[in-house]
Amino acid sequence: MPAYFAEQTLEKTYRDIPKKYVDDIILVDDASKDNTVKIAKKLGLTVVVHEKNKGYGANQKTCYKTALKRGADIIVLLHPDYQYDPKKIPEMIKPLQEGKADAVYGSRMLAKGGAAKGGMPAYKRIGNFFLTTFMNVTLGTKFTDAATGYIAYSRKVLEKIAIEKLSDGFTFDEEAIIQCAANKFRIKEIPIPTRYEVESSSISFSRSIEYGWNIFKEIIKSKLHK
Repeated sequence: MPAYFAEQTLEKTYRDIPKKYVDDIILVDDASKDNTVKIAKKLGLTVVVHEKNKGYGANQKTCYKTALKRGADIIVLLHPDYQYDPKKIPEMIKPLQEGKADAVYGSRMLAKGGAAKGGMPAYKRIGNFFLTTFMNVTLGTKFTDAATGYIAYSRKVLEKIAIEKLSDGFTFDEEAIIQCAANKFRIKEIPIPTRYEVESSSISFSRSIEYGWNIFKEIIKSKLHK
């Protein structure tokens, strides 16, 4: 769990995690100034703290390196802001356990109308559609939701892709998709519910534009490099 000011939702997220499917829960706090770390330790999580704020991508890098070091075979990215349903973890990891996929992405778009019903703003749905379509055409993938933050990786994926070279910011996940596509990893999507609540973290409209433009540039760079 990559955390930043998650004190209001962390415990709620933790309570919904199906514990029999999980061996270890790691929380990396990116220099929050609230009680995120205190709550995480109270819950008995494995806690790593960044003394300075490093960004969303850098937080994930620490999450994955810590998980690999602790011997994880399957690693699930779950935000502690309760935007993604922890109860979906069994479905997320099943294709990996059965050897049918190398990475599994939770899609908010697979269920028709689910994103709007779950409160995703219209500009995010539209931006997501164009971004996902561009990635599919350019990379040869078949995503319905390329901007999801709910992902399960097999160990070999995180050992293969160059995570240290990926962004320390919000485009980390999409840059990881580019790496997965380049390495021909098997990718699967499962439908997940969309939840945009008051406590859930979300980037602003202007940051969304910047985010989309940066992903566009990364895709072009990857094609030129190839």
